[in-house]
Amino acid sequence: MVTDARLIALDWGSTRLRAFLLGAKGEVLASKQSDDGASTLHGPAAFAQALAAVAGDWRTHHPGVPVLACGMVGSQHGWREAPYAPCPADAAALAAQTLHLADEGARIVPGLMHDGLQPDVMRGEETQIVGALARHPELATDACLVLPGTHAKWARVQEGRVTGFATHMTGELYALLRQHSVLARLMPADGGTAPDTAGFIAGVDAARQPGALGHQLFSVRTLGLFKRLAPEQLPDYLSGLLIGHEIAHELQGGLPARLALIGEPTLCERYALALSRFGVTAPLQLDNTAPAGLWQLAQALGL
Repeated sequence: MVTDARLIALDWGSTRLRAFLLGAKGEVLASKQSDDGASTLHGPAAFAQALAAVAGDWRTHHPGVPVLACGMVGSQHGWREAPYAPCPADAAALAAQTLHLADEGARIVPGLMHDGLQPDVMRGEETQIVGALARHPELATDACLVLPGTHAKWARVQEGRVTGFATHMTGELYALLRQHSVLARLMPADGGTAPDTAGFIAGVDAARQPGALGHQLFSVRTLGLFKRLAPEQLPDYLSGLLIGHEIAHELQGGLPARLALIGEPTLCERYALALSRFGVTAPLQLDNTAPAGLWQLAQALGL
């Protein structure tokens, strides 16, 4: 039986709950996951029950071990709303605004806000960034950290602090266009085909050319209509077009020397391929860094 557990770390997103039992050095001793994402639960009791279901045995075997959660669990529709820490922010700033649920013996990490004419927010990614900096301290000086996903984040880190970031709804736009637009009519059923690299590259390369996204999106239909792309290539062409426009926009302001991709490996590989078409090669790729980030924040909290 595990005897040196020090933290129950929860990466609690909209659709999934990932739980990690961490040891004395922050190492993962055990992990579990469930479909009890924050968007599927309603009311504090449901969140407490979800925590008990995924980590109740850990809490029984390791009484007094603290619980620290990040992600959409702290949103307006989560367990309880945690604040947003303003940029620039580091681990200490995030720890200072952590929300304590005393009755449940748990804490929720705040989100991060970049204020401006168009305010931007994140929940969960700030913890992944803290974890990435802990695992790769060389990124702390000056780096761009890219977190692909439903709402992709491009964050600038300088001297260990997140100084600003931008969100792109690339993944959500893809899902909407893929399933609910005129573009979907010429495509195979969702999930019915293997990824098509050539189609993806064609989409990225189209995004590198002058032209508005709204106009170029219609080419997904016309290229299929005139048989210039096969039906099974169209979803990847659409993906490449959207990711390509995201990258093209971010490159306009220039990038620091260090660039890292953080997230699901297959999606990070797709972004790395797209970046290579823009001449940006071999960025560092990291899997889920939330456990490392939660450990660092727990240390900052003195847990």
